Amino acid sequence: MKLKAMLVDDEIHILNNLKSVLPWEELNIEVVALARNGAEALEVVKTEQPDIIFCDIRMPVMDGLTFLRELRNIDSECEVLMLTGYEEFEYARVALQKGVRDYILKPINYEELEDILRRVAGIIRTHKMEKQMAERRWGKMIDLAYEKMMFDVLMGYSNGDANYFISEEDQRVEDLEYVVMIVDLDHYSEKSVTWNDNERKLWNFAVSNVLQDALKEYHLKYAALQTREGEWCLIIQFYHDSFNVLEEEIREWAGCLQNAVKDNIKMGVSVGFDRGPVFMTGLSAAYKNIQRFLLVNAEMEQVISVHDVISDAVEPTGSQWKMIEDIVSGLRHGDRAKMDKTLHTLKTSFISSSDPSLKQAEKFLYYLAIHLLREMREMDVLSTTEEEEVWTKFKYNVSVKDLLVAITDLVNRALDVTTSKKSSELLMISAKDYIQRNLGSDIGIDEIADHLGISCSYFSLLFKNYFGETFVEYLTKQRMELAKSLLVISDKSITQIGSLVGYMERRYFTKVFQKYTGMTPSDYRERKVEEQE
Repeated sequence: MKLKAMLVDDEIHILNNLKSVLPWEELNIEVVALARNGAEALEVVKTEQPDIIFCDIRMPVMDGLTFLRELRNIDSECEVLMLTGYEEFEYARVALQKGVRDYILKPINYEELEDILRRVAGIIRTHKMEKQMAERRWGKMIDLAYEKMMFDVLMGYSNGDANYFISEEDQRVEDLEYVVMIVDLDHYSEKSVTWNDNERKLWNFAVSNVLQDALKEYHLKYAALQTREGEWCLIIQFYHDSFNVLEEEIREWAGCLQNAVKDNIKMGVSVGFDRGPVFMTGLSAAYKNIQRFLLVNAEMEQVISVHDVISDAVEPTGSQWKMIEDIVSGLRHGDRAKMDKTLHTLKTSFISSSDPSLKQAEKFLYYLAIHLLREMREMDVLSTTEEEEVWTKFKYNVSVKDLLVAITDLVNRALDVTTSKKSSELLMISAKDYIQRNLGSDIGIDEIADHLGISCSYFSLLFKNYFGETFVEYLTKQRMELAKSLLVISDKSITQIGSLVGYMERRYFTKVFQKYTGMTPSDYRERKVEEQE
């Protein structure tokens, strides 16, 4: 971090000595100006904004104390070192009271002055770094609060009618309008069934980061929220009096998202959207509607609007979509009675169907099975082996009866797992999911305990009992494993990767990584590249 210095003294030989004798370049400090009095110095301060000022007390036009008083009116953080003679000690004492960092007696001892300069430069750099980190944390907190609110609205946990202020202009939620998009990895459930847990985390994390930056060139205010594995919802915000979005623009954004994922992750995605305007209270319905539309029109790398008319698509009826929602809801809440009732309704509806070919029934049940598989994976109630068995069955021509049996079996398995798990275990599964979604954020025990609705001490006890390690140990391990993968598959810089996994300062990231792996991030990347050659 380069600092800027200014030298102020009416004696030209002192200015020259200060500039030439002290090791400015070694200390990574640039002398940006020399001034002969306080008045000249003030003009320089306004343009150059130096970090350190060496200033004599006795000068013509404007002396050092007057300069100091005027300086503090326009810059409260600049560090000042006063130069003074023995007979001016009383002036030096007053200067110290007015915020001078230190004073140096004339004739100047340059070795002593160099030590003081090193110390002050260190103080300034530490302060700047702490300020930058605080600003980043605050910005991150604002973003996280916004994203959490939007996620809760999408999932139906909140109706979005709270009188929040969420923009720089203190714009009310009710005055905002949105375009809603879903990005879905094509055939994700089937493709990812052979991936291990770490591979799933890595690819989902990589796509999330690509989507966060993919539309920056359009200068849009948007949140990219991962709603489940292989699926993200982008909520693009506009002010009520400036919403003038054409469908052609949205399709261009969708194409940009597809290209970004393909170029960086080498995977294809489909994008569904509601061109809006959608109000906050309608976000959950819009999300579900797009999700259904993508499910019904399951083609590769498509861009589709909920307003498009697909002539050959056979969409489930409103009552059938309601059954899907009831089954998922019952599954999440472990409500066996509700599940049994809905499954009974599902079976009887097809028994009484007037469609002799039952093609619509087969397609609907296939939708339902795929939907359930993704939800069950999110809930961690289905093993990889069990999921593989289901996909093996689907490779063959299955009847309505076979599909009903498969769905009933899936639901019963999931309910057995859910009901057998203790509440503490379910809390830790939720904690694990929350940590994974926020690895790049400055998360702590307070935040997760609050998310789970339990005390910090109880969370720490449950966490250690469930994972066999402390929260900090677990979080560090997850971040380091992710960093190792990113170093191998990504060409991002060490600083960028550190930031992605939650370390804003490269030096600290390197220190933690080296302690975890025994080598620096750069050495680790080089070794892995050599192994692959």
